[in-house]
Amino acid sequence: MKIDIEITVNGEHCDIAIEPQKLLSEFLREDFGLTGTKEACGMGDCGACTVLLDGKTVNSCLVLAVDAHGKCVVTVEGLGNAQGLHPLQRSFIEKGGIQCGFCTPGMLMSAKALLDENPDPSISEIREGISGNLCRCTGYQKIIEAVVDAAGSMNKP
Repeated sequence: MKIDIEITVNGEHCDIAIEPQKLLSEFLREDFGLTGTKEACGMGDCGACTVLLDGKTVNSCLVLAVDAHGKCVVTVEGLGNAQGLHPLQRSFIEKGGIQCGFCTPGMLMSAKALLDENPDPSISEIREGISGNLCRCTGYQKIIEAVVDAAGSMNKP
């Protein structure tokens, strides 16, 4: 038996019937083809599956898709637009914050939520903001530099 939900993903509203046990991460990857949301630990420990749900970060491997009914989801694919990359994406590229790339989507989404809430975070606030995301390359310094750079470019008048 499937359940009907209404959901907005990266600005696209849809009505869809889904299995009640389907995780949000599975829904995004399988039903929307949004593979930027990584499936990794499946326990909410690594942050690779981080998305924004109504503007707040969630580990999509821990959220049932039916719990996103009536809500807005933003994935890494929803950061940029037709005019180009989001400043965070650009800074991650320019500052070497991407490295192997596995943690990048989750890091970007956590950094986006942080900058939406606090457009001028301190280094310690950035560390706290991305603390739910594990980097296998131990490349946190370049990621932090990228967030600082993006915050600076986003705050320019």
